[in-house]
Amino acid sequence: METRDFTTGKLRKAVFDRATRQLDLHFTGGSVLGYKPVPDEVFRRLCQAPNPATYWEDRIAEEYPKVRPMAQPGQGGAKPKDLSDLSDLFGGDEETAD
Repeated sequence: METRDFTTGKLRKAVFDRATRQLDLHFTGGSVLGYKPVPDEVFRRLCQAPNPATYWEDRIAEEYPKVRPMAQPGQGGAKPKDLSDLSDLFGGDEETAD
């Protein structure tokens, strides 16, 4: 997979998997959009664009179908802990006062 970080604009990072031709775009607000099948040339032009967010809007957003983003490192492993039992957070061995 190839990754390209952007330092300006609302687009922060592009991750491209050549094998599956999937492009994931990470935005400043934390959202991630996946597109497939994206040609290598489109990813290359995105990375070279003076304004990658504008390139995305003009050349990718409506041209390629949206798909589920790829799992990122640190995602998809363990499920978040169920907080219905708050004893781990607040301690569970103490008695409450009535």
